[in-house]
Amino acid sequence: MALIDYLKGQFLEIIEWTDDSRDTLSWRFPDDDKEIKNGAQLICRESQTAQFVYLGQFGDTFGPGKHTLVTDNIPILSTLKGWKYGFNSPFKADIYFINTRLFTGNKWGTSNPIMMRDQDFGIVRVRAFGTFDFKIVEPKVFLKEVAGSDHHFRLDEFADTMRSRIVSVFTDALASAKVPVLDLATRYSELGEALLPLINPQTVTKYGIEITSFILENASVPPEVESAIDKRSSMSAIGNLNDYVKFQMAEGMAKGGGGVAGSAAEIAMGFGMANQMIQQGAFNPGTVAGSPPPLPGTAAPAAAPAVDILNPAQVAQALGVTEQDVISAIEAGDIKAKKIGSAYRVTRAALDEFLAK
Repeated sequence: MALIDYLKGQFLEIIEWTDDSRDTLSWRFPDDDKEIKNGAQLICRESQTAQFVYLGQFGDTFGPGKHTLVTDNIPILSTLKGWKYGFNSPFKADIYFINTRLFTGNKWGTSNPIMMRDQDFGIVRVRAFGTFDFKIVEPKVFLKEVAGSDHHFRLDEFADTMRSRIVSVFTDALASAKVPVLDLATRYSELGEALLPLINPQTVTKYGIEITSFILENASVPPEVESAIDKRSSMSAIGNLNDYVKFQMAEGMAKGGGGVAGSAAEIAMGFGMANQMIQQGAFNPGTVAGSPPPLPGTAAPAAAPAVDILNPAQVAQALGVTEQDVISAIEAGDIKAKKIGSAYRVTRAALDEFLAK
């Protein structure tokens, strides 16, 4: 009787995993060097899959339910072990239980900025982070590529192992989708859903897991790119730049000038107005500024001959800017001029060339 009890203790008759944790991904059944009895019962609960491994090779896979281990329902293991006529003797094999439930709220993030090509800003460095939900759909691939031979593979180990892999997959998917940086910052929820069809084929094939929800919580770019985005937003808000400049100049004149910036704006407007007058034939540098119009009934005086050489004062009077503004433009090389003694002289051709710019 004692011998029978001893022999029974050497064989496994019921194989099951009563999982009471929430963070276990895979668990290897502890056989304590015992053999599995012919006709033993394998019990898999909901959200569990049992995977047999024999001498390093994957055997049969069992889903939820109660299974009797006989030759008929373990054909792969029978082939690996070489049972030609069925087995009557006990055998040994590693049995891994895989948790196939949904694991939610897993964090991911880029430890270093990722490089991406953007159609608006060129090459941009982007940092991103968020969360994702996943479940194991290919036990063999998961055991081979992720868990390995770990007897108790937990979620915290998965986070360390998979964080960089998820970021790599995210980077590839982002490059394939060609999503602009501006969309990264404004369409987080839509982007996550759009990337799922690109991410899952890689995660299922490479790691045996399916991402059911991928959420991008934040994507940040370097400060200089943020500044460029802000400037673009400001320009869009301004609308018509020409009207905006006129408005700014009108305000500056009402306040009595705007310093250096005001002078620059005024000279720019003066040059623009003078150019417009020349195109309309209403400007002649030889005309004396402030001359009254001809009296009714009298013939207009003959136009004075055009002056070919002008001094800075005449140019300033014609353009409606200060003489110092003209001298500054000459010294900056914007207006071509000759220096005779201590005075500048501007030819009509040089002035026309400047106004045509």
